[in-house]
Amino acid sequence: MEIVKEPKKVNIDPELKNAIQTLVEEESQVIIHLHLHFSNFSTIRIWKSTFLLPHNNGEKINLVHADNISFYPDWTICRTGETICTLIFKGLPKDCTVFDLVEEIPEPGGFYIPNIQRNNSDVYHLEINNSS
Repeated sequence: MEIVKEPKKVNIDPELKNAIQTLVEEESQVIIHLHLHFSNFSTIRIWKSTFLLPHNNGEKINLVHADNISFYPDWTICRTGETICTLIFKGLPKDCTVFDLVEEIPEPGGFYIPNIQRNNSDVYHLEINNSS
């Protein structure tokens, strides 16, 4: 067995390095924590037609996963106070600086949060108050 005291330098082909970086960027995710405030007992759900809409190109970014909120047609029961649910989306284009959260549904009451300023972490905490 040979003991190497200094690590050997590894050269990576620039094209391969670029391809790997592209894959990393494509696999990025956007995490949105919705802080829902209810003054009364309520129910919530999310539709799979929910997406992010970057202002720079208008290409929809799909919802990948949701936690602590049911997908249509099921409902999640929320008590008075705060309920936090998490939505995970595919990554935004790297040149995106502002985007909207859109729940496109065939009935009233879908989520719509415009003009979200992008941050470096792509993790967001959004407050939604429902006083009804």
